[in-house]
Amino acid sequence: MPEPDLSESPPEPLSAGLYIVATPIGNLGDITVRAVDILSRCDAVACEDTRVTGKLMKHLGLHKPLWRYDDHSSPHDRAKLIESMRNGAVALVSDAGTPLVSDPGYRLVADAREQNIPVTTLPGACAVIAGLTLSGLPNDRFLFGGFLPVKEKARADVLAELGTVDATLIFYETGPRLTKSLTAIGNSLPSREVSVARELTKLHEECRTGTPQTLLEHYQAHPPKGEIVLLIAPPGEDTAHGDPDDLLREALEYLKPSQAAGQVAKETGLERKDLYARAMEIRAQMRDEQADRET
Repeated sequence: MPEPDLSESPPEPLSAGLYIVATPIGNLGDITVRAVDILSRCDAVACEDTRVTGKLMKHLGLHKPLWRYDDHSSPHDRAKLIESMRNGAVALVSDAGTPLVSDPGYRLVADAREQNIPVTTLPGACAVIAGLTLSGLPNDRFLFGGFLPVKEKARADVLAELGTVDATLIFYETGPRLTKSLTAIGNSLPSREVSVARELTKLHEECRTGTPQTLLEHYQAHPPKGEIVLLIAPPGEDTAHGDPDDLLREALEYLKPSQAAGQVAKETGLERKDLYARAMEIRAQMRDEQADRET
Protein backbone atom coordinates (compact mmCIF):
# COMPACT_ATOMS: atom_id res chain seq x y z
CA MET A 1 0.00 0.00 0.00
CA PRO A 2 1.45 3.43 -0.93
CA GLU A 3 2.16 5.81 1.94
CA PRO A 4 -0.27 8.76 2.24
CA ASP A 5 0.96 12.15 1.00
CA LEU A 6 1.34 14.25 4.14
CA SER A 7 2.56 17.38 2.35
CA GLU A 8 0.37 20.43 2.60
CA SER A 9 -2.02 20.93 -0.28
CA PRO A 10 -1.84 24.33 -2.02
CA PRO A 11 -4.41 26.87 -0.78
CA GLU A 12 -7.64 27.19 -2.68
CA PRO A 13 -7.60 30.14 -5.09
CA LEU A 14 -9.85 33.05 -4.21
CA SER A 15 -12.95 33.83 -6.20
CA ALA A 16 -12.58 36.84 -8.47
CA GLY A 17 -13.67 40.17 -7.02
CA LEU A 18 -12.73 42.94 -4.62
CA TYR A 19 -11.64 42.21 -1.04
CA ILE A 20 -11.61 45.14 1.42
CA VAL A 21 -8.87 44.29 3.95
CA ALA A 22 -8.29 46.19 7.22
CA THR A 23 -4.64 46.46 8.24
CA PRO A 24 -3.01 47.46 11.57
CA ILE A 25 -3.01 51.13 12.60
CA GLY A 26 0.27 50.76 14.47
CA ASN A 27 0.90 47.44 16.17
CA LEU A 28 1.48 44.85 13.47
CA GLY A 29 0.17 42.18 15.82
CA ASP A 30 -3.33 43.51 15.14
CA ILE A 31 -3.48 41.98 11.66
CA THR A 32 -6.25 39.37 11.60
CA VAL A 33 -5.79 35.73 10.61
CA ARG A 34 -8.38 36.21 7.88
CA ALA A 35 -6.56 39.26 6.50
CA VAL A 36 -3.31 37.29 6.23
CA ASP A 37 -5.17 34.47 4.47
CA ILE A 38 -6.71 36.82 1.88
CA LEU A 39 -3.47 38.70 1.28
CA SER A 40 -1.66 35.40 0.77
CA ARG A 41 -4.17 34.13 -1.79
CA CYS A 42 -5.14 37.27 -3.73
CA ASP A 43 -3.72 38.04 -7.17
CA ALA A 44 -2.77 41.65 -6.41
CA VAL A 45 -3.07 44.35 -3.76
CA ALA A 46 -4.37 47.88 -4.43
CA CYS A 47 -2.89 50.29 -1.90
CA GLU A 48 -2.36 53.98 -1.11
CA ASP A 49 1.43 53.77 -0.91
CA THR A 50 3.34 50.77 -2.22
CA ARG A 51 6.22 51.50 0.18
CA VAL A 52 3.99 51.35 3.26
CA THR A 53 2.12 48.25 2.14
CA GLY A 54 5.37 46.70 0.96
CA LYS A 55 6.71 46.83 4.53
CA LEU A 56 3.59 45.08 5.83
CA MET A 57 3.78 42.39 3.14
CA LYS A 58 7.47 41.83 3.92
CA HIS A 59 6.63 41.50 7.63
CA LEU A 60 4.04 38.86 6.72
CA GLY A 61 6.44 37.09 4.36
CA LEU A 62 4.16 37.68 1.37
CA HIS A 63 4.95 38.73 -2.19
CA LYS A 64 2.18 40.10 -4.40
CA PRO A 65 1.95 42.74 -7.14
CA LEU A 66 1.22 46.10 -5.49
CA TRP A 67 -0.91 48.54 -7.50
CA ARG A 68 -1.10 52.13 -6.33
CA TYR A 69 -4.62 53.53 -5.82
CA ASP A 70 -4.94 56.86 -3.98
CA ASP A 71 -6.50 60.35 -4.14
CA HIS A 72 -4.57 61.10 -7.33
CA SER A 73 -5.74 58.02 -9.23
CA SER A 74 -7.81 58.79 -12.31
CA PRO A 75 -11.12 57.25 -13.41
CA HIS A 76 -9.05 55.37 -16.02
CA ASP A 77 -6.91 53.84 -13.25
CA ARG A 78 -10.08 52.81 -11.44
CA ALA A 79 -11.53 51.27 -14.60
CA LYS A 80 -8.37 49.19 -15.08
CA LEU A 81 -8.65 47.92 -11.51
CA ILE A 82 -12.30 47.02 -12.00
CA GLU A 83 -11.45 45.11 -15.17
CA SER A 84 -8.76 43.13 -13.33
CA MET A 85 -11.38 42.02 -10.78
CA ARG A 86 -13.49 40.25 -13.38
CA ASN A 87 -11.06 37.34 -13.51
CA GLY A 88 -8.85 37.94 -10.49
CA ALA A 89 -8.96 38.62 -6.76
CA VAL A 90 -7.81 42.12 -5.79
CA ALA A 91 -7.31 43.12 -2.15
CA LEU A 92 -7.83 46.79 -1.27
CA VAL A 93 -5.86 48.14 1.70
CA SER A 94 -5.13 51.61 3.09
CA ASP A 95 -1.85 52.67 4.67
CA ALA A 96 -3.34 51.85 8.08
CA GLY A 97 -6.71 50.76 9.40
CA THR A 98 -9.93 50.10 7.56
CA PRO A 99 -10.11 51.18 3.90
CA LEU A 100 -12.79 53.70 2.84
CA VAL A 101 -12.57 55.60 6.17
CA SER A 102 -11.21 58.98 5.00
CA ASP A 103 -9.66 57.53 1.84
CA PRO A 104 -10.73 57.25 -1.82
CA GLY A 105 -11.62 53.57 -1.70
CA TYR A 106 -15.36 54.25 -1.66
CA ARG A 107 -15.26 55.22 -5.35
CA LEU A 108 -13.70 51.88 -6.21
CA VAL A 109 -16.30 49.97 -4.21
CA ALA A 110 -19.13 51.99 -5.77
CA ASP A 111 -17.86 51.26 -9.28
CA ALA A 112 -17.33 47.59 -8.48
CA ARG A 113 -20.92 47.24 -7.31
CA GLU A 114 -22.18 49.08 -10.36
CA GLN A 115 -20.27 46.61 -12.55
CA ASN A 116 -21.62 43.63 -10.55
CA ILE A 117 -18.16 42.76 -9.23
CA PRO A 118 -18.40 40.74 -5.99
CA VAL A 119 -17.23 42.75 -2.97
CA THR A 120 -16.14 41.17 0.34
CA THR A 121 -15.12 43.09 3.47
CA LEU A 122 -12.76 41.95 6.21
CA PRO A 123 -13.20 43.98 9.44
CA GLY A 124 -10.25 44.89 11.61
CA ALA A 125 -8.39 47.81 13.14
CA CYS A 126 -9.97 51.28 12.85
CA ALA A 127 -8.57 54.42 14.53
CA VAL A 128 -12.07 55.95 14.91
CA ILE A 129 -13.30 53.07 17.06
CA ALA A 130 -10.00 52.66 18.91
CA GLY A 131 -10.01 56.34 19.87
CA LEU A 132 -13.65 56.27 20.93
CA THR A 133 -13.23 53.24 23.19
CA LEU A 134 -10.07 54.69 24.77
CA SER A 135 -11.51 58.16 25.43
CA GLY A 136 -14.26 57.19 27.85
CA LEU A 137 -16.61 59.69 26.18
CA PRO A 138 -20.23 58.66 25.50
CA ASN A 139 -20.26 56.06 22.74
CA ASP A 140 -23.95 55.25 22.32
CA ARG A 141 -24.07 57.85 19.50
CA PHE A 142 -21.10 59.25 17.62
CA LEU A 143 -20.45 61.14 14.40
CA PHE A 144 -17.25 60.81 12.40
CA GLY A 145 -16.38 64.08 10.65
CA GLY A 146 -13.18 63.10 8.85
CA PHE A 147 -10.46 65.76 8.91
CA LEU A 148 -11.36 69.28 10.04
CA PRO A 149 -10.83 71.88 7.27
CA VAL A 150 -7.45 73.58 7.04
CA LYS A 151 -8.78 77.13 6.69
CA GLU A 152 -9.83 78.89 9.88
CA LYS A 153 -13.32 80.01 8.79
CA ALA A 154 -14.21 76.66 7.26
CA ARG A 155 -13.05 74.90 10.42
CA ALA A 156 -15.18 77.22 12.58
CA ASP A 157 -18.19 76.65 10.30
CA VAL A 158 -17.90 72.87 10.63
CA LEU A 159 -17.66 73.07 14.43
CA ALA A 160 -20.66 75.41 14.57
CA GLU A 161 -22.67 73.06 12.36
CA LEU A 162 -21.78 69.81 14.13
CA GLY A 163 -21.56 71.27 17.64
CA THR A 164 -25.32 71.01 18.10
CA VAL A 165 -25.44 67.29 17.19
CA ASP A 166 -26.32 65.15 20.21
CA ALA A 167 -23.40 62.76 19.75
CA THR A 168 -19.69 62.47 20.43
CA LEU A 169 -17.86 64.09 17.51
CA ILE A 170 -14.78 62.34 16.13
CA PHE A 171 -12.21 63.84 13.76
CA TYR A 172 -8.86 62.81 12.38
CA GLU A 173 -6.08 65.33 12.81
CA THR A 174 -2.34 65.64 12.28
CA GLY A 175 0.24 66.64 14.88
CA PRO A 176 1.20 69.98 13.27
CA ARG A 177 -2.45 71.08 13.01
CA LEU A 178 -3.67 69.93 16.43
CA THR A 179 -3.20 73.23 18.27
CA LYS A 180 -5.10 75.13 15.57
CA SER A 181 -8.01 72.73 15.89
CA LEU A 182 -7.97 72.93 19.69
CA THR A 183 -8.00 76.72 19.43
CA ALA A 184 -11.02 76.54 17.13
CA ILE A 185 -12.82 74.15 19.48
CA GLY A 186 -12.04 76.47 22.39
CA ASN A 187 -13.62 79.37 20.51
CA SER A 188 -16.73 77.45 19.42
CA LEU A 189 -17.25 74.92 22.22
CA PRO A 190 -15.15 76.19 25.15
CA SER A 191 -16.67 74.08 27.91
CA ARG A 192 -16.89 70.76 26.09
CA GLU A 193 -14.82 67.81 27.25
CA VAL A 194 -12.27 66.95 24.57
CA SER A 195 -10.03 63.90 24.14
CA VAL A 196 -6.83 63.63 22.12
CA ALA A 197 -5.89 60.03 21.30
CA ARG A 198 -2.52 59.47 19.64
CA GLU A 199 0.04 56.74 18.98
CA LEU A 200 -2.87 54.28 19.10
CA THR A 201 -1.83 50.63 19.61
CA LYS A 202 1.83 51.66 19.78
CA LEU A 203 4.28 51.67 22.70
CA HIS A 204 3.60 55.29 23.65
CA GLU A 205 -0.19 55.20 23.20
CA GLU A 206 -1.78 58.23 24.86
CA CYS A 207 -5.28 59.56 25.46
CA ARG A 208 -5.47 62.93 27.19
CA THR A 209 -8.83 64.45 28.18
CA GLY A 210 -9.72 67.95 29.35
CA THR A 211 -11.12 71.28 28.22
CA PRO A 212 -9.91 72.69 24.89
CA GLN A 213 -7.83 75.29 26.74
CA THR A 214 -5.99 72.87 29.02
CA LEU A 215 -5.23 70.55 26.10
CA LEU A 216 -4.09 73.49 23.99
CA GLU A 217 -1.65 74.58 26.67
CA HIS A 218 -0.29 71.05 27.02
CA TYR A 219 0.28 70.48 23.32
CA GLN A 220 1.73 73.94 22.79
CA ALA A 221 4.35 72.95 25.34
CA HIS A 222 4.66 69.39 24.01
CA PRO A 223 4.13 69.46 20.20
CA PRO A 224 2.75 66.08 19.12
CA LYS A 225 3.71 64.04 16.07
CA GLY A 226 1.84 61.55 13.93
CA GLU A 227 -1.83 60.91 13.31
CA ILE A 228 -4.37 61.86 15.96
CA VAL A 229 -7.99 61.07 16.78
CA LEU A 230 -9.73 64.15 18.20
CA LEU A 231 -13.00 63.64 20.10
CA ILE A 232 -15.53 66.15 21.44
CA ALA A 233 -18.19 65.24 24.02
CA PRO A 234 -21.89 65.73 23.16
CA PRO A 235 -23.58 69.03 24.08
CA GLY A 236 -25.48 67.40 26.93
CA GLU A 237 -22.22 66.70 28.70
CA ASP A 238 -21.58 70.39 29.35
CA THR A 239 -25.13 71.61 29.90
CA ALA A 240 -26.29 69.40 32.78
CA HIS A 241 -25.74 72.32 35.17
CA GLY A 242 -26.61 75.07 32.71
CA ASP A 243 -24.50 76.90 30.18
CA PRO A 244 -21.17 77.92 31.80
CA ASP A 245 -21.26 81.36 30.19
CA ASP A 246 -24.72 82.00 31.59
CA LEU A 247 -23.64 80.79 35.03
CA LEU A 248 -20.57 83.03 34.96
CA ARG A 249 -22.55 86.06 33.82
CA GLU A 250 -25.05 85.54 36.65
CA ALA A 251 -22.29 85.10 39.24
CA LEU A 252 -20.42 88.18 38.03
CA GLU A 253 -23.38 90.32 39.00
CA TYR A 254 -22.23 90.05 42.61
CA LEU A 255 -18.84 88.28 42.65
CA LYS A 256 -15.30 89.00 41.48
CA PRO A 257 -14.11 86.98 38.43
CA SER A 258 -11.96 84.69 40.58
CA GLN A 259 -14.87 84.02 42.94
CA ALA A 260 -17.31 83.50 40.08
CA ALA A 261 -14.92 81.04 38.44
CA GLY A 262 -14.57 79.11 41.68
CA GLN A 263 -18.32 78.91 42.17
CA VAL A 264 -19.06 77.74 38.62
CA ALA A 265 -16.18 75.24 38.79
CA LYS A 266 -17.86 73.62 41.80
CA GLU A 267 -21.22 73.52 40.02
CA THR A 268 -19.99 72.12 36.72
CA GLY A 269 -16.73 70.30 37.45
CA LEU A 270 -14.97 72.38 34.77
CA GLU A 271 -11.43 73.69 35.15
CA ARG A 272 -11.31 76.80 37.38
CA LYS A 273 -8.42 78.28 35.37
CA ASP A 274 -10.40 78.09 32.12
CA LEU A 275 -13.49 79.53 33.78
CA TYR A 276 -11.49 82.43 35.23
CA ALA A 277 -10.15 83.36 31.79
CA ARG A 278 -13.69 83.22 30.41
CA ALA A 279 -15.02 85.23 33.37
CA MET A 280 -12.56 88.04 32.59
CA GLU A 281 -13.82 88.12 28.99
CA ILE A 282 -17.46 88.15 30.07
CA ARG A 283 -16.84 90.90 32.63
CA ALA A 284 -15.29 93.06 29.89
CA GLN A 285 -18.34 92.41 27.71
CA MET A 286 -20.65 93.34 30.57
CA ARG A 287 -18.77 96.62 31.12
CA ASP A 288 -19.05 97.44 27.42
CA GLU A 289 -22.76 96.68 27.51
CA GLN A 290 -23.16 98.93 30.55
CA ALA A 291 -21.26 101.76 28.84
CA ASP A 292 -23.48 101.43 25.74
CA ARG A 293 -26.59 101.73 27.91
CA GLU A 294 -25.27 104.86 29.58
CA THR A 295 -24.46 106.68 26.34
